Amino acid sequence: MDAADVCVVVLAAGEGRRLRPLTLQTPKALCPVGNVPLLDRAFDLVGLLGFDGPDRVAVNAWSHATQIVTHVAGRAHVSVETAERPLGSAGGLAALRDWIDGRHVLVANADAYLQGGSVAPLVDAWDGRHVRMLGVPAGDRTPEFGAYRFAGVSLLPAYLLGNLEAAPTDLVRAIWRPAESSGALVVVDYRGTYIDSGTPADYLAANLHAARLAPSGCLIDPDAEVSGSVFDSVVGPDAVVAGDIRRTVVWPGSVVAAAERLTDAIRFGTHGTVDARTAATASRPTS
Repeated sequence: MDAADVCVVVLAAGEGRRLRPLTLQTPKALCPVGNVPLLDRAFDLVGLLGFDGPDRVAVNAWSHATQIVTHVAGRAHVSVETAERPLGSAGGLAALRDWIDGRHVLVANADAYLQGGSVAPLVDAWDGRHVRMLGVPAGDRTPEFGAYRFAGVSLLPAYLLGNLEAAPTDLVRAIWRPAESSGALVVVDYRGTYIDSGTPADYLAANLHAARLAPSGCLIDPDAEVSGSVFDSVVGPDAVVAGDIRRTVVWPGSVVAAAERLTDAIRFGTHGTVDARTAATASRPTS
C-alpha cells in the first residue's frame, strides 16, 4: 500500500451530550485533556504516522462549528455539516467524498485518549482490502468486537466508502458489522492506555492519567495562579486556584475560591462544576 493513497478524517462533529454541561459552550473536540485540546491530541497522533496538512487530514464539524474552524486555522481541511443534526461517523465521511477522492481513510475519533502505545501497527503491512480497527481488551467492560472494545481509530478501504450516504448513520452499522460478518474485520491490539473521554467520569480519568505522567503527578500551566493545595490534578492557563483540589480538572480561566474543596470534579467556565462521580451539575457556568 502506498501511503499517498491514504488520508485521515478526524471525527469532531458530535454534540457531546454525555459531557454536558461542559459541551454547552465548548465543542467536545476542544475540551482539554492534560491542558491539550482533544482535537490537537488527535492531530499529534496521526502526525506521528506522517499525516498532516489540509491535503491529507480533514475534520468534520457541526456542534460549535465556528470554534472548530477557528481552532484548526488551516492545519486541516474542515467539513462543516449544516443539517439539523450531525451526520454521524459514516454520514460525515460521505459528506467528505469529494475531498477523499478515492483514497483509503484512517478515521480517528477526536474524543479518544490514547497514550503509551503505537498506532503504527494499524497501518503496517495493510492489504488495502480488510477493515482494521484499533482495539483494547474488554476486561470488565462489555466487549464490542470479539474480546475487544473499539479504541477510537479505524482504517477503511476505499472500495467500502462509495456507497455511504451523507445522511445520519454510523460506521458500526454501515461498515464495521458487515465487515465483521464477512470475516473482513481485523482488530489490532493497542498496547497502551485508551480512554473514551465522552462522559464526565472518563473525561476526568483521561486528565488524571495525563497528570500522572508528569513528575509531580500534576499538570499546572505556567500561566495559572495557584495559592491553594493541588493534588493529582490538572490546572489550565489563566486559572486561579486559591482553594484545595484533589483529582480535579480546572479549565482555562476558571476560579477555585479559597474556601472551596474540590475532589473528583471538573471546574469549567468561571464557577461551573461537574461532580465526575455523579455527573451532576453543582453550579452553572457564568462565562
